[in-house]
Amino acid sequence: MNSTAEAAASRLADARRAGKPCAPVRDLIDAQDVALAYRVQRLGVDRRTAAGERIAGRKIGLTAPVVQQQLGVDQPDFGVLFDTMDVSALAVVPVGGLLQPKVEAEVAFRLGADLGGDLSPATVRAAVAHAEAAIEIVDSRIADWDISIADTVADNASSGLFVLSGRPVPLSAFEPADVVMRMTVDGAPASAGTGRDCLGDPLAALAWLARTARDLGDPLRAGEIVLSGALGRMVPVGPGSRVRAEISSLGSVDVVFGGDLG
Repeated sequence: MNSTAEAAASRLADARRAGKPCAPVRDLIDAQDVALAYRVQRLGVDRRTAAGERIAGRKIGLTAPVVQQQLGVDQPDFGVLFDTMDVSALAVVPVGGLLQPKVEAEVAFRLGADLGGDLSPATVRAAVAHAEAAIEIVDSRIADWDISIADTVADNASSGLFVLSGRPVPLSAFEPADVVMRMTVDGAPASAGTGRDCLGDPLAALAWLARTARDLGDPLRAGEIVLSGALGRMVPVGPGSRVRAEISSLGSVDVVFGGDLG
């Protein structure tokens, strides 16, 4: 493995462990070298699985134009979800392990079949067991969210935690592209969008992920959860924040934060 990739993975792991943001890793890997950035991400994933964490699925990032504009990037990316990131069962989510959290409302897919061969639209749709409303709590180990595409890819696509509604809806009951999302923070409107703001259709985002993961040699598997990407802008949160996302056809999902950052 490239020594610069090892150095970048170590910097990000140290930031996560210490709870202190680090400098961007683009001084070690080129800011546009997405392939090398995914190798850095894989090193981080391997470290976490070796420590006992289990892979629960994947997340797609940078799908909404408004989020790309917020972060100054122009293409989607993906990261790995671990079982330890699922805080759906918590009444109050502690923020002590997060550095710079923001929230996004998304459509989550649960896969009922592998996606590694034929990836036609029909095959991708048929692989989805159900969908549900989700809030992704994104985070960055990079100080001040000062990221290039390579920085965020290397940093596991700025993954943090996630919350699922627990109310599954089959695709036969709705079209993901047609959903309408509204998110509030502390009761005030904070973000809005539609399914078409996620690469045109959350199912198109899923197909993009399936192709990309397959081509990188780690295809999507039955049972995995996929967070398909933001439907609107991401919003900063902190201790005490109360977030609700309402997504038509899928219902609502809530998260309450407690504790101190860092």
